[in-house]
Formats: sequence, C-alpha cells, structure tokens
Amino acid sequence: MTDAGGPLPSPRAVAELVRAPAALTVPGDTLAGAAAAGWPFGAATPVLALSSTLLYWAGMALNDYADRDLDAVERPERPIPSGRVRPGFALGLSAGLTAAAIGAAGLAGGRRALGVAVPLAATVWAYDLALKATPAGPAAMAAARALDVLLGAGTGRLRDALPPAALVGTHTLAVTALSRREVTGGGPVLPATTLAATGAVALSAAAWPVPRRGQGRAARLLRQAAGAGLLGSYLSTAGRAQLAAVADPGADRIRRAVGAGILGLIPLQASLAARRGALPAAAAVAAGFPLARRLSRKVSPT
Repeated sequence: MTDAGGPLPSPRAVAELVRAPAALTVPGDTLAGAAAAGWPFGAATPVLALSSTLLYWAGMALNDYADRDLDAVERPERPIPSGRVRPGFALGLSAGLTAAAIGAAGLAGGRRALGVAVPLAATVWAYDLALKATPAGPAAMAAARALDVLLGAGTGRLRDALPPAALVGTHTLAVTALSRREVTGGGPVLPATTLAATGAVALSAAAWPVPRRGQGRAARLLRQAAGAGLLGSYLSTAGRAQLAAVADPGADRIRRAVGAGILGLIPLQASLAARRGALPAAAAVAAGFPLARRLSRKVSPT
C-alpha cells in the first residue's frame, strides 16, 4: 500500500513517530480532572480520555514533522530523517488524529467538552509549529497538559479541576525545560531546579485536602494512604533520575531524566485521583505504569 507520495510506513515506524507507549501517560490527566470535578461527564469520561490520547499522538507526529530538518542533524535515527516516514504522511496523520480527537470530545461532552478540547488542540499545534523553540515553549507545553486535565471537567466545572491541572502543568513545565538539554547536556543547575520542582509538586499534592463530606474516617485514611503511596512512586521515578542528572548532567543522563519525568506523570495522576476518592480510576491509571516502563525500553517516550 502507498500514500500519495510513496509506501506507507511500517507500524513500528508509526509507533515511534507518535511515541505510542508515552500515550499511557495521557488518560490519567483527564481522569484526575474528572475526579476532582465530580465526574461531570459520567460514563462518557473514558471517551474524553481517548480524545486526549489521540491529540497527544497528533502532537508527537506534528512535532517530528516540524523538527524534521533539525532531527536530520541531531537525531537522524528518528522516523522522518531516517526515511521510514514521509513528512507529508506525518502531517496528514497529525491532522487526522486532531480531527478525531475533537470529534470524540464533542461526542462525549458536547459544547462543554469542546470548550476545552478546541483550545487544547490549538495549543498543541501552536507549540509544535511556532512556540517550541522560543522562551514560551515550556509554558505552552505546560498549558497543554493543564488543559488536558481540565478536559475531564469541561467548561462547567473548571474551577474544581484547577488544583490538579496546576500540579500537572508545573511538573510538565519543569520536565519540558529540562528536555531542551537532551542533546547537548548542560550544568547541574537545570536538573537541580527540575528536582526541586518535583519535590514541590509532591508536597503540594500531599497537602491537597481530601474531601470529608459523605465518607467515614476509614475511607479518608484509605484515600490518604493510597495517595501517599502513589506520590512516593512519583518521587522515586522522576526524582531519582533527576538526582542522577544533577550528579552527571551529560546528555544521556538528562535524556533519561526527561523520560522518567514523562513516565512519572502516571503515579502523580493516580495519586490525585485517589485523593478525591476515585480509587478504581486511580488503580486503572496506576496499572498502566509498569506497562509504560516496559514499552519505553522499546520505543523512547522522548
């Protein structure tokens, strides 16, 4: 089979293009936001999680399309510069996935969901095509992940989802800033700053109040224990790699710290959901963590 300009890429090449395993870090955003807002979309919430996943894949494909000339010099093994994926295919795939993501959001939540999904899609495209290499790049990426959390709440319950959105956004801001040194490496200050941000996010998440209404003491303690355990996993995953990058801020250690920071979003999201009493959702998100770690050894999440 062929596209308009040549053979279709292999499934492996497409998986690398969209960073397929890293998509396991995405549904937890929407679920954490939904849990904080009281599940305003009910049974349709998983469709919103699918929407955010599709948009993440769209952003990854668009990222490689936009960076194809730079990658030809710095990362020639990537799908486009290696010739395994044509630029036109990557752009078309990104557009198609974006349209599918917006359609899924509209189907699940109507105008309330589209009120977040459309700005989220616009932020993803603006980041990849215009903002990534500018000083505003990390903030734009952080805004995209924060909007991803707010997608679970929709325009009607945004206020309730602001705390987890701020925490996920702060984590993303720090990891994105660190990712700018994946190729060149750098001094210890940047990974140390990222490590401090990770600690601040964990402390803030631990201080986020557990709702008292409609629950007994035992239920609150269970939620607190689950949230604390998952936060410990977050700190261990992201913080340990960042500490290693402080000691040796070469490109390889920084790249590992960035990858660990991406994967560390999963226990963070699960912790935020658990603290709002959504233990089944937290368990579902956390269940993806070992799979994401295993798959990341085959397809890089960065």
